[in-house]
Amino acid sequence: MKLPRLTITLEAEEESGSPNLLQLLDIAKESIGKPDVLLCMDSGAFDYETLWMTSSLRGICIADVTIQCGAGGYHSGEVGGIVPETFRILRTLLDRLDDKTTGRVIDELHMVPP
Repeated sequence: MKLPRLTITLEAEEESGSPNLLQLLDIAKESIGKPDVLLCMDSGAFDYETLWMTSSLRGICIADVTIQCGAGGYHSGEVGGIVPETFRILRTLLDRLDDKTTGRVIDELHMVPP
């Protein structure tokens, strides 16, 4: 039985934005070959009791948002249309960051690769 080939590439400058990672991968591309699987072991976790898995590193943004309208609970028959829906407020704020139909973020959130 032939064992699978396993190549491990370690890069330890993540705290500084990994400025040399692409150059390292370019230098090692003949040794590495074309990977079938790529695992990144430093994408964050919310607690130490759960195994967390990131399926995309296109950009991660975590926000803890509280939106409050009015001082108390209101019946929709009394204030429907007067007091804004909190989800609509959040969606309006998110629309300032990206296009909800295409997912394209505003130019200010794009970064130039090193």
